[in-house]
Amino acid sequence: MRHARRRVVRRVTRLAAVGGLLLGGTMVTHAVASEPGTPDAVPFSTASPADASGPGAGLVQRLGTSRTAGSWVGEDGRTVVAVTDEEAAAVVRAAGAEPRMVRHSMDDFDSATKTLSSAPRVPGTAWTKDYRSNQVVVRGDSTVSEDDWSSLTEVADGIGDFVRMERIGGTFTTRLAGGLPVLSTAGRCSAGFNVTDGRREFILTAGHCGPQGSVWFSDDGGRKKVGTTVGGSFPGDDYSLIAYEGGKAGENAGVVAVGGGKGVRITGVADPTVGQRIFRSGSTSGLRDGEVTALDVTVNYPEGTVGGLIESDVCAEPGDSGGPMFSEGIALGVTSGGSGDCRSGGVTYFQPLTKALADLDLKLIVAPGTDGGGPSPEPSQAQGVAAPDAATPGSSTSVRGILPDPSTLVSRLADPRNVGPGLLVMGGSLVALVASRWIRAEQDRKAYRRQYSALWG
Repeated sequence: MRHARRRVVRRVTRLAAVGGLLLGGTMVTHAVASEPGTPDAVPFSTASPADASGPGAGLVQRLGTSRTAGSWVGEDGRTVVAVTDEEAAAVVRAAGAEPRMVRHSMDDFDSATKTLSSAPRVPGTAWTKDYRSNQVVVRGDSTVSEDDWSSLTEVADGIGDFVRMERIGGTFTTRLAGGLPVLSTAGRCSAGFNVTDGRREFILTAGHCGPQGSVWFSDDGGRKKVGTTVGGSFPGDDYSLIAYEGGKAGENAGVVAVGGGKGVRITGVADPTVGQRIFRSGSTSGLRDGEVTALDVTVNYPEGTVGGLIESDVCAEPGDSGGPMFSEGIALGVTSGGSGDCRSGGVTYFQPLTKALADLDLKLIVAPGTDGGGPSPEPSQAQGVAAPDAATPGSSTSVRGILPDPSTLVSRLADPRNVGPGLLVMGGSLVALVASRWIRAEQDRKAYRRQYSALWG
């Protein structure tokens, strides 16, 4: 009777083991079939300034620089276009925007900034075209001497009364010290956006963060290598490329980190509009928001002059350099520098992303659509003209970091969407099958010994 029970147990064990092998094989097959696409399958998106800067930019381009002086978003979210004649104002009204009659055109602005640029360079100064006041504003920080300021004031007086001179506290500095931090011997910066040339993938960050050949890590100990700087432009512009060590960005390539393990899905790229609410993320000060106050700004950093920057009243601190600037999930720029801090406030400048992508002939990597298929839609023209306090960073998601996190191995093995559970079931079944065979053989040997001993006892 006992032997019969043992035989039943052995048969049940063997059947269970064989069933486990079949089940595990099926799980592995399904996991492989449903494995998410490789980084090569991540959708890419590009957008030109004319596509996505709002109707104001289109009207300015249509009317020309001699009849307009920029556009911006009013407090009610309506597009405002500065014009110099009534005929241009009628065109703006017909397009559904609000005209603002001004004295000086964009041609006057361009001539003024060209004259300022040709004057002897003074570090610690910056100038911007203030569309809303119809003035060119020249700022000097605390490092500018009285003699240098007096010389620059003479240049401004020679241009005309629409050039306004302002002294500010603090100093204009690059913010070298991102979302996420990247570190090298050059200092600490923040990762900006992931971009691709169609074969390899890169981090686009600030150009002043490090020269070509700089090696970047994601930890203070220099053990987790991120990649190497392979190109960029600074001064003149302020962008650079970090080539990923393995050639691929990996998980969350279309997401920017905003702190607390959270990220914002990036769905496109555009140029911002004056008056637009924007968000900036950096490894020092986290997620901050502000408003675009000017475009095409020239800043004379101690390291060199950078032109074509975006100006904002959002704060930034050392270590935030290279971090992403965005709104409604639309990528706009990377942090360059500024003055002040996040306690007292200040001004921050950004490298426009569209300019960097065009110069480098790269595409922005964007997050897959919410339905899991196909690229996200291009930003609409209305994106740039939302009311300043109605904008949001974009849809959020969880984010783990620049490099794959080895601590997630156990969770990946337990995830039924991966091959790990199936392999575990197959392994356990094989162990059970081998064990049942070994137990049967051992029992047969013991029975034989008992019988042999009885015969020869």
